[in-house]
Amino acid sequence: MTDETTPEPDRVPGAPHPRETPRIFGQDAAIAEFTGAALAHRLHHGWLITGPRGTGKATLAWTIARWLLSDGTAPDLSVSPDHPVARRILALSEPRLHLVRRGVDDKTGRLRSEITVEEIRRLLTFFHMSAAEGGRRVALIDAADEMNASAANAVLKLLEEPPQGAVLLLVAHQPARLLPTIRSRCRTLRLAPLSPDDMAAALAPLDVAGDPARLAALAAGSVGEALRLSGQDGLARYQQIVDLFDTLPRMDRPRAAALADAAGARPSAEGDPFDLTMTLLDRFLSRAARAGLMGPPLPEAADREGAALARLSPDDRAARGWAAAQAALSARARRGRAVNLDPAALVMDMLMTLAQGSDAGDAAALG
Repeated sequence: MTDETTPEPDRVPGAPHPRETPRIFGQDAAIAEFTGAALAHRLHHGWLITGPRGTGKATLAWTIARWLLSDGTAPDLSVSPDHPVARRILALSEPRLHLVRRGVDDKTGRLRSEITVEEIRRLLTFFHMSAAEGGRRVALIDAADEMNASAANAVLKLLEEPPQGAVLLLVAHQPARLLPTIRSRCRTLRLAPLSPDDMAAALAPLDVAGDPARLAALAAGSVGEALRLSGQDGLARYQQIVDLFDTLPRMDRPRAAALADAAGARPSAEGDPFDLTMTLLDRFLSRAARAGLMGPPLPEAADREGAALARLSPDDRAARGWAAAQAALSARARRGRAVNLDPAALVMDMLMTLAQGSDAGDAAALG
């Protein structure tokens, strides 16, 4: 395991660590698939846990580890918090569990940008040292798509020749980045975005700033995303975007400049203002496209959002335009970042192009 002084790249700011989270919301199908295999004595040695960020992948992995090492039999993966294994895992002192995540660079004292082969060598040592004790052992890799090439090849060898009694749990946000041979040697558990009811239940015990219903609406079924938006005052930024687009077809230029300037602020511990602004712009365009097909979404994520979307996207033709604008905006943001364009200037340019397309009756003109 590790110790409490180690920085935790797998912790979402403002939320309990996944090992501390007592309940998984909205993933009954994945839980049933895993426990069905385990209780039928068909437990695979490698499990790839995938799905959008913030949907409970790491929480599920820790819950599975706790259940396996306590010899659990409950089909919902429940384990009493008073169980010795549960207490040891919470304290990061369970000897039969090894956690692999990005480590600290000894030279800089900062977290590395990837999982290196040194971390996997520690995992191999764990399996070698614990082999004499027998019984089940669990390795949890979070996130597996952060492994560099050497680390990935070392894990592949483990999956090809797994140690006796070993179970490897690989959390992956972008499984396509993994070696195809790693994916093929694992059984996959795919987690889905949470429903509005599950989002509300998951957010209820957390200390979130802002209306939980509006955060859930913007977070697209991701508790982690809702917490990120909460920590960066995302609801206020989204309200700025709604208010700005409500001035179309003659976009209020001072308001656009204010939004662009905010996006160009320096990144902080809470996050990158440019990334936040682009995420929320993307979310607005997505909701505009959906409004043309299905009507304005409920619940509203900002004051007067429904009325603005009803006016801007009244039919399927408008919906197609906003959908094309969304795709073009994402591509333009990637190109701009690749050549280090000024974030504020990039956002202002995109807003003005969107305004021109709207004025011409063709939101797709952004491309």
